[in-house]
Amino acid sequence: MIRILSKASLILMVFTTLLATDLNAQQDPQYTHYMYNTLSVNPAYAGQRETLSVVGLHRSQWVGIDGAPQTQSLGIHSPLRNERIGLGLNIVSDALGPARENFIDANFSYTIPLNANDLKLSFGVKGGLHMLDLDWSKGRYRDPDNVFNENVNLISPTIGAGLYMHTRKWYLGLAVPNFLETEHYDDFQESKATERMHFYAIGGYVFNLSETLELKPAFLVKGVSGAPLIADVSANFWYKKNLTAGLAWRWDDSVSALVGFQVTPGMFIGYGYDLTTTGLNNYNSGTHEITLRFEVKRLGRILSPRFF
Repeated sequence: MIRILSKASLILMVFTTLLATDLNAQQDPQYTHYMYNTLSVNPAYAGQRETLSVVGLHRSQWVGIDGAPQTQSLGIHSPLRNERIGLGLNIVSDALGPARENFIDANFSYTIPLNANDLKLSFGVKGGLHMLDLDWSKGRYRDPDNVFNENVNLISPTIGAGLYMHTRKWYLGLAVPNFLETEHYDDFQESKATERMHFYAIGGYVFNLSETLELKPAFLVKGVSGAPLIADVSANFWYKKNLTAGLAWRWDDSVSALVGFQVTPGMFIGYGYDLTTTGLNNYNSGTHEITLRFEVKRLGRILSPRFF
């Protein structure tokens, strides 16, 4: 086990070093509840909940600023009968200023048991479509001539892949959501721009503090060629497998408070509030994010709540 963990740490260190080379603007949607929305980050997560899992998320970013990001996502995934194959569907709608980007991706994973101690390695691939709609009649611009630009409607293919190593106590994942270059809206330049390849590293560990209390620190590192790294770090307590509460921090961007309730064994609801730590803090009242997860009991199994 120590040898495998050392290899995983080495892979993560190399991966993070590569991300640190020549980085400049994050382009994909971001989530505070990334620990509950892993399918949107890594296709190898498909089926890892060991049951049919449906996760919906709504994010209103920088409330009070006209044209600020609004994101909705829906992820559905489940293992097949042999449990080594997982299938999933992920749909994301992201609005920013005059632009709306929609993503539809089919996900496939294959899991290999590595030992008798529940250690598994999953390989994942995804494919789908990215749709960009630009309506220049919406929003306000630093350059008023932008309202005369021609509207844009583009559809592009997407292909991604990921790895996900995990036990019942920890997980570590690496992913590239899309190997292909697609067009997106650049709010800083107020123009259409080419989206570059993104890289994601995600991980977490569950500590048993007592019979009723657990702690899960987690991280998500995101990078794109030509942009600075974005690092999210969080720590959530889990009380009696029913109540979660914790804090999160996004590098040079925000701090967040998170709370969640396991209403029933098959239903979880979570809420996150981000407080901006940059100069934008003077112009918005924060970011709100709501997550809903529904899961279905499989025949012959008890649906047991899990931290990840």
